[in-house]
Amino acid sequence: MPQKVLVICGATASGKTRLAVDCALKFNTEIISADSQLIYKGLNIGTAKPSIEEMRGVKHHMIDVVEPTETFSVSDYSERALSVLEKLFSEGKTPIICGGTGFYINSLLFDLGYGNAAADETVRTKYANFLEKYGKVALFDKLKEVDPETAAVLHTNDAKRVIRALEIYEVSGKKKSAQNDILVPKYDYVAVAINYPREELYERINRRVDEMFEQGLVEEVQSLLRRGIDENCQCMQAIGYKEVIFGLNNSSLQSTMSDIIKLNTRHYAKRQVTFFKKMPNLVWLAPEDATADRIAEILNETN
Repeated sequence: MPQKVLVICGATASGKTRLAVDCALKFNTEIISADSQLIYKGLNIGTAKPSIEEMRGVKHHMIDVVEPTETFSVSDYSERALSVLEKLFSEGKTPIICGGTGFYINSLLFDLGYGNAAADETVRTKYANFLEKYGKVALFDKLKEVDPETAAVLHTNDAKRVIRALEIYEVSGKKKSAQNDILVPKYDYVAVAINYPREELYERINRRVDEMFEQGLVEEVQSLLRRGIDENCQCMQAIGYKEVIFGLNNSSLQSTMSDIIKLNTRHYAKRQVTFFKKMPNLVWLAPEDATADRIAEILNETN
């Protein structure tokens, strides 16, 4: 098989991990995770981190590589993940990138200059002070005013990237989203996503959240807090963790934690689909067609 990258992306709870493992076993290769929460050690239940059984002996990279107290940027990710990708190429393997963090995936596939735009500490400090004074919602509203496209794929709580997007706009006069207008591939790639009907996807999300609570999501968050992981750490801003923390801090709202997580996850899935619709040549597969055999056909068709 000619060297190319296989990307399995799309919305949360759409079955990406299962399909990626099927393909890795069929093609005798390894998986590079592209998920901004799976990088953290100790965050297992709320991130739906694949278990040893689910990995089925396939080596997964970029999982459990960062302590929960650390911050981690797109640039940090691409630097580490690209070295893995090149190593797999050198071994004659087809790297499989699997995940739902679009910025991570794009940083590997395309020349986008993530993190390369000029930094301006004065501007960054200004927005950091604005954040401290007025809060995340007000900061996010400022981004929506100047760059609604970027705001559509970020979360209100992702203050670090919101500030970076505002910094890029103020320093360069150009929207961060404008960097995505022309996507120049660094590698030959095939990208697929599993296209569940919206209501069916939402049902899968709801079931997954229920399973997280059954597996001990609340206890996982409590354990992290007991270890001294501050609730303001980047990892604790993830969907699932921040809602549980809010519920633990407001006992009258604990019964609604699950419903809030389901709602926020459904909103996140919608943003993911919007993001990936912009990826050139992405193949949307019906769930019944999302098989390793079908992907092998697609790879051969693109030779």
